[in-house]
Order: sequence, then C-alpha cells, then structure tokens
Amino acid sequence: MKTYIKLFALSSLLALGACSEEFLETEPYTQKVTDNFYKTPADAFQGLVAVYDILQREAYGGPLLISEQASDDCFGGYGIADGQADIEWDRFLYVSDKDMNKDVWSNAYLGIYRANILLENLNKIDWGTDTALKTRYEAEARFLRAHFHFTAAKMFGDIIPLDHTITSSEFTLPRQAPEVTYALIANDLKFAADNLGPENYSQKGNANFGRITKWAAEAYLARTFLFYTGVYSKPDLAGVVTKAQAVAYINDAVNNSGHNLVADFANLWLAASFENFAGEDNTEMVWAVRFNGSGKGNWDLHEGNRFQVNIAPRGGAIGKYASGWGGATVNSKLVNAYTSGDTRKAASFIDYVGEGLNFNAEAREQRQYTGYSWKKYCPITNAAGTSVVEANGGNFQIDNYQDYAIIRFADVLLMAAELNLETNPAIAQTDLDRVRDRAFKNTTNRKTASKAVIMEERQLELALEGQRYFDLLRQGMTETKKAIDNTAGGSAFAVTFRTETLGWFPLPQSQIVLSNGTIKQNPGW
Repeated sequence: MKTYIKLFALSSLLALGACSEEFLETEPYTQKVTDNFYKTPADAFQGLVAVYDILQREAYGGPLLISEQASDDCFGGYGIADGQADIEWDRFLYVSDKDMNKDVWSNAYLGIYRANILLENLNKIDWGTDTALKTRYEAEARFLRAHFHFTAAKMFGDIIPLDHTITSSEFTLPRQAPEVTYALIANDLKFAADNLGPENYSQKGNANFGRITKWAAEAYLARTFLFYTGVYSKPDLAGVVTKAQAVAYINDAVNNSGHNLVADFANLWLAASFENFAGEDNTEMVWAVRFNGSGKGNWDLHEGNRFQVNIAPRGGAIGKYASGWGGATVNSKLVNAYTSGDTRKAASFIDYVGEGLNFNAEAREQRQYTGYSWKKYCPITNAAGTSVVEANGGNFQIDNYQDYAIIRFADVLLMAAELNLETNPAIAQTDLDRVRDRAFKNTTNRKTASKAVIMEERQLELALEGQRYFDLLRQGMTETKKAIDNTAGGSAFAVTFRTETLGWFPLPQSQIVLSNGTIKQNPGW
C-alpha cells in the first residue's frame, strides 16, 4: 500500500487579466490533476493509497500520545528543559502553545479531504465488469473518512462534518451538532460493514494486511456507538444504528471474523517478547496502521513510526530498550492496579527497579520520573546494545517500524461484553472470561461481568493504547474527574481535571482565526 501520487486540487482562484477563455480551459499535460487523473481502476487504487497514507501521520502529534497524557494512566514526562505543552496536556492547561492540537485537526481534515476526492471521482473510472472492486474501494474510503471524522470528534466535540470537497465559499463553515457528525460516521461505517467481503488479512505475510475489512468496520461501529451513546446519553448512534444492530455487528465480528487472541499477551509486543514476538500480522490485529523502516533518515517520508521515540527511555539505551525522549511517564497507580499473576503488567511497562536497570532520572534529566515507562511500542536494541533501527541504517527518531494497533481482538471481546451485558449476560461473561483467562493463563481469576468490571478490564488490557481517556469521558464528568485528579507524589505530579471543559481539548487557535469567528473555542479554554 505504498504507491504514491501527488494530487493537485484545482481550487485556487485564477486572476489572469486578459488571458483568453481558451487558455483557461486548456488541459494540463505535465501534471496529474483531479480532472484528468481518474480513468482506470489503477488510478483509483493510487487515490485510495493516498487516503491510507494519512494514517501514518497520526503516529506523531496525534491522539494516542495526547490522550494518554491527559488520562489517569500517564503524566506528561519528557525532559526538564523540554517545552511545556506536554505538561499542559497532562494538567489541562492551555498557555504556552495556542496551536498545540493543530496536528490532530489538520491530519484529520487532510484525510477527510483525500477520501472525499476519491469518492467524488469513482464514477469517472471505467470499471468494466468489475463493479465489486468499485464497491470495495468506496467502502474502504468511507471507513477511512469515518475514522478521520471520529478522530477529530472524540478530541474536540463539535466539528465540521464534510461529505464532499468544499469550495471557496465554504471555507468558513460552522461546527455542527454531534448528531450530524455521527450520522455521517455511522452511515460510512455501516456501508463498509455491509459491503466488504469476509476476508481476514491477519495471516502471516498477507499483502493486504492493514487494509480495511468487514470485521474492522463492525468493530469500529461498536466503538463509535459506545462513545456517542455514553458521552451524549443517547439510545442509538445518531438515529442510524440501534443498540440491537450494534450488538449484532460486534457479535458477528467475535464469532465469524476468524480473529482470535494470541495465546500469550506478551507476544503481542516486541519489547516484551523478543524471540517469541507474534509478529504484527497476527490473528489478534483486527486493524493496525502499518509502518516500516525504509525511510533511512529521510524526513520527507512518513514510512516510520515516529511515535515510538516519544515514549522510549530518556537519555540513551538501557538494557534491551532503545533510547528515546521519555514522554508520558506511567502512573504507578496504573501499575499497582494489576493483581498478582496478571501477565499484562510485566508485558506493558518497563519497571526500572524491578528489572534491575540503573536509570538515573536526574542525570538523564527525566521530568516526572515515576519508575515506569512504556514497554508497549518501546523500540529495542540488538545484542550489542545498539538500537536495531540505527543498526539497520535508520534514524532512531523517525524510522521505527512497529505497527500501531488501532483495534485488537481483545478490544472486540470487551466491547461485545459491554454491549451484550443487559440482553445477553451469558455472552458478556464468556467474552470477558476469554480476556482474563489469557491474562492469567488460567480460569481461576474470572470476575462476574458488570459494567464496572468491564471498564476496569479495559483499562488493564488496553493500557497505553489510546482508549482510556475516551472510556472515561463516556462514563461522565464525575467519574472522569475522580479518576484523573492526582495529588500523590507532590506538586510535580499534581493534576486537576476541569469539568468545565467537558473533556474536550482546545481547538487550534489558528483555525479559529481562519474561520473569521465562525468557529468558537471550546468551553473552559
């Protein structure tokens, strides 16, 4: 999925004085532009790749890191001389950088824009008799459009939903009520779930691994259903998907997708397993953003996972863990929430003292040192203690290669447990049991399924995977504040969640200025 195309939007206003109409209508011959490009299925495929390509940019400046810092699972971290934005995400402040969330906003709308370009041009393609391919590309593009909308909506609340490429007269469109945005999201995901085939690309070496499947769409429908109905206290997903339908979709993904849990939780994460790593294209990965280290230090490419360096140990490699910037230090409260025998604890976090690692926080200038950092997604060293990325000719900042798991089958099971809890408690119990049985490698640590138990299990199973903060929001402001507020550890770790923000992050100030007042800042900021 790494074919490239440059698409030039012909949206500029031309002021060419006395140029003739004939000149203005002359078709460009040396550039690929929207008007002359979309002719063959191969062209459509390149357009689809251009949409997928935006996913890799979410690995830096994105909601994974920001939401983990804002949640109760992590602090801001980084170095004592680093900027204040990461501390402000942690403490719900908005002082040092008024555009601190611009990457989330701009990446989401760049993805939406590319998806809309493709969708608007599918009818120009000569598909011949292969109309099923057209439907498949439409389904994938609509899923991605939904993903980009949801990425912005769960961060900022009210956003501007776009089902078409806008003209210059629409540059100052206002934000819409959530039901408008989520109706678009739901319709797009429903189209994908109903029109994609039963393929499962999660097999070793499958060339299509990372592409959207029916099962990813069904799981994503459940995720957006739970978020929207929880945050906005609604009975259905924007009038498009009922709870019964959401249950049917998620149960289908559980029972018929062919996905399963990897036998050992640690084998999901390279830094936790090494020789026994299950690989990124394992049966548990329902949907992941793919990365590779082929950029070899080229900052103009976005092939590598630029997120990983953020959370790796600060100040140099230590033990088997490669060097990074020490961001989002892990809250010891989270580590202590795991009970004895839970294999997820050792597999999820680097325990510097427990692993006999001499991490001198003062010498390394580590801010908000807690004794714990991320093992999930942490880059590794080779036997000589050199970063594997650097040993292969790459740059440790931009050429890390581990995929970003957006939906794991364990998450599918926990969403199914939550959605089935009221109407099918036996199914809910079975799905929960599968997750806990894997975590403890026995059947003697089961808990009776309830909403509270499932939410606790989500925190433990999906720690540091970008779900916790949004799981808190859908439980309401009281529960969110109760979880996030922190006084332990002194002033360096003091956090006060401000309920007046409703949990939404501040909009980039540049977007408010560009809107000429059409867009207003979120409450509390």
